[in-house]
Amino acid sequence: MSEQMRREGVVYGMPEAEYHAPRDELSSAGAKLILECAAKFKYQVIDGNRVHRPAFDLGTAVHTKVLGVGAEFIEYPNEHLTASGNVSTKAATVLWENEMREAGHIILTPAQALQADCMAEAVLREPESRRLFEREGNAEVSIFHELNGVKRRGRFDYLPSEGGFAVDLKTTLDASPFGFRSSVENFGYHIQYGHYTDILERITGEKRDMIFVVVEKAPPYLVNVIRFDELEDYARFGETEALEAVDRYRRCMESGEWPGYLEQGITKIKPSMRLVYDFQDKYESEEMQL
Repeated sequence: MSEQMRREGVVYGMPEAEYHAPRDELSSAGAKLILECAAKFKYQVIDGNRVHRPAFDLGTAVHTKVLGVGAEFIEYPNEHLTASGNVSTKAATVLWENEMREAGHIILTPAQALQADCMAEAVLREPESRRLFEREGNAEVSIFHELNGVKRRGRFDYLPSEGGFAVDLKTTLDASPFGFRSSVENFGYHIQYGHYTDILERITGEKRDMIFVVVEKAPPYLVNVIRFDELEDYARFGETEALEAVDRYRRCMESGEWPGYLEQGITKIKPSMRLVYDFQDKYESEEMQL
């Protein structure tokens, strides 16, 4: 077995499709999904029913342009576009799409390709983000480790040789601190943080931080560079949830049971703290003033 095929420890240069191929490894996306619902995890990951989401193609193309490695992408030829530039819904177009995706290609419209170019240029034009990717290191670094019988994997966008951190590139609608905080909590980026950093530490003994380079999808394609505050709880929450995902995966595999939402019967829900605070600000403060 060649070095590139080895799925143990830190692996450089593994092709994108090869990295994603196995269904019996827990990725950070899988960790987030199994914490949400084990039944969904089994259906999508174990049973291989993941649905392609074209919305992710733009982000993948931006990664490839910034990092110089990754999934290949091509543009829709004119015969598969309408006069207005939208993707045709004809059977021939669908067949062509399936063939291209089976070959490992990401497909973009000409407008999306231009958008990806602008976003990548913005990342590499901004001095703070450019310096991170210009440091000596490696792009698309795969990591593999088995914990309590669960095989886990991760893939760093960029892993500098020194500096004590890894770099993760994110595309978003809002790269402001408040906007990215919402993305962290909506998409579980803190779980990805805990999953990746825990695997790397168990392999190398080195505890690394993660720095997020965030670029907006709309002009002027603003860029931000963000890391979790050491005094806050994102890292602790993420590490705890990443390990809970491992334990949940192990229990499901051993029992053969993949529960859905009704695991413990009818569920009672409470309002979020955000709604509670909004209500207090709008109404209870007024009552106190009266």
